[in-house]
Amino acid sequence: MEILAAYDLTGSYRKAAELAGCDHHTVRRYVQLRGTGHDPAARVPRAKMMDAFLPKIEELVEKSHGKIGADQVHKILVAMGFTGTDRTTRRAVAAAKESYRSGYRRVHRPWVTEPALWMQWDWGEGPRLGDRRTSLWCAWLAWSRFRVVIPVLDKTVPSIAACLDASFRAFGGVPTYCLTDNEKTVTTAHIATIPVRNPEIVPIARYYGTVIRTCMPADPASKGGAENAVKIAKRDLVPTGVNLRPAYGSFGELEQACDEFMAEVNTRIHRETRRTPVEMLGEERFRLHQVPEHPYTAALGTTRQVHEKDSTIRVEQVRYSVPHRHAGRQVFVRWHGEELVVTAIVDGIPAEIARHRRSTPGTPVIVDEHYPESARGVRVPRPQSAAEEAFLSIGEGATAWLEEAASTGVRGIRAKMAEAVSLAKLRGAAQVDRALGTAAMAGRFSDSDLRSILEHQAYQEGPASPTRASESHSLQPGTSAWSRFGGTG
Repeated sequence: MEILAAYDLTGSYRKAAELAGCDHHTVRRYVQLRGTGHDPAARVPRAKMMDAFLPKIEELVEKSHGKIGADQVHKILVAMGFTGTDRTTRRAVAAAKESYRSGYRRVHRPWVTEPALWMQWDWGEGPRLGDRRTSLWCAWLAWSRFRVVIPVLDKTVPSIAACLDASFRAFGGVPTYCLTDNEKTVTTAHIATIPVRNPEIVPIARYYGTVIRTCMPADPASKGGAENAVKIAKRDLVPTGVNLRPAYGSFGELEQACDEFMAEVNTRIHRETRRTPVEMLGEERFRLHQVPEHPYTAALGTTRQVHEKDSTIRVEQVRYSVPHRHAGRQVFVRWHGEELVVTAIVDGIPAEIARHRRSTPGTPVIVDEHYPESARGVRVPRPQSAAEEAFLSIGEGATAWLEEAASTGVRGIRAKMAEAVSLAKLRGAAQVDRALGTAAMAGRFSDSDLRSILEHQAYQEGPASPTRASESHSLQPGTSAWSRFGGTG
C-alpha cells in the first residue's frame, strides 16, 4: 500500500521507488496489477506435485461417499507413482471431502407449526423395576410444546390406545394429526415408500377423530421434536449417575415422578417461544377437537366384573385378584404373552391396575397388596359396645394392652378395662395410656398392677420402663452374714 500511495503522489515509477525504498520495476508491476483489478498482495499459485493426482482423489471420495480414509488413498497414490508424503495426501483428501460434503449437505426447511394441528409421540426406555423393563410414552403438542409423559409396561396397541386417550384428556382436546415413528404397532410395511397402517390402530384414530401419520426416517423437521422430548424425559426420570436419582421402589413411585416432571417442564419458559407451555396450551385448546366422553375400550380387551366380596375376577376358570377399591366394578382384561393385563377406567382415563402371570385352574393368583391390612391376618380392634369404645379411645397403649392381655388369656379383662376408664377420668387419659403401654410391655395384668404403675410414674419423670432380672442378678440372699459367727480360737 505504501508503494501504491507513493506512485499516486509522484506519478513516476522511479520517484515512487525512491520514496518506498524498492526497485522501480516492482512499482511498475504493482501498478499494473492494480490497473487490471487484481490484488497486488495475492500470490500466484504454483504447480504442486499433488495436482496430477487430484482427479483420482476426487474419484475415490465420490465412490466411497466421503468415507474413505487418507491412509488408503495414500497407498493407492503411491502405487500410481506419487512420491510425496502422507501429510500432503491428508491435506488433499480433507479438502476433497469438504468439497464433497458441501455438494451433498442436507438442508431442511424449518417446520412452522400451527395450533391444534400436530401432536407427536415417541417411546423411551424407562427405568427398571426389579427385573421388569418399563417404557416412557412421551407426547407433545408441536405448537404449545405441552408434554405428557406416561410410564407403561409394554408398547402394545391397547397400551397405545390408553396413552392416546390419557394424552388427549391432558391436552383438553384432540389435534388433527398424530405423528409418530414407523413401529409395527403403527406401520406394518412399506410399499413403494408408502407406509401401510396397522389395521388395529386405524379404528382408534377414527374413534377420536384424528389421523395417524408416520414421519420420514432421519427427518429432524418431523421427528426431532419428539426425540428431544424423550431425551429430556430420560435424562430426568431414569436413574443415572448424572441426575443421582435413586431407584424406584414401585410403579406408583415412577408414575408420581412422571407427574412431577410434567408439572415442572410445562410451567417452565420454553427456549424457543419464550412462554410457558401451559399458557400456550390455554390458547391452543380452543382449536382442538372435543375428546369423546368415554375412552376407546375395544382395544383394552374383554370385560370382567370384579367380585364384591373377595375382589377377584375369573379368566379361563382361574381367579386373579385386583385392588380392592375396584370391587364390584367392571374392568378389562387381555393377554400380553403369558401375562394377564387388567385395565380399569380411573377418573375417565384407562389405567393398568394389575398384571399377573398366567396360571392354571385350581391355582388362583392372589396378591396381598390388593387387599387392606386387616384382610391379611392382622386384626385391628374394633369396638362393639360403648365400654369397649371408651377403653380403646384412651390411646395406643390401651390397644396394645388389650392385644397382649387377650393373647395371654388374662381373666377379668372387661373389669380391668372398666377400671382403666375410671382411672383415665381421674388421672388423665395420657397418664393411663402410658401406664397401659408399660403394663403391656412388662406383661403385668394383675388387678393392682395398673395402679402400681401409675403411682410409680407419678414419682418418676419420663415413661416407666420394665426392669427384668439378668443372669448376673439374683434375689437369693448371700452367705456373707455367716462370717460373723464362730471364733478364731
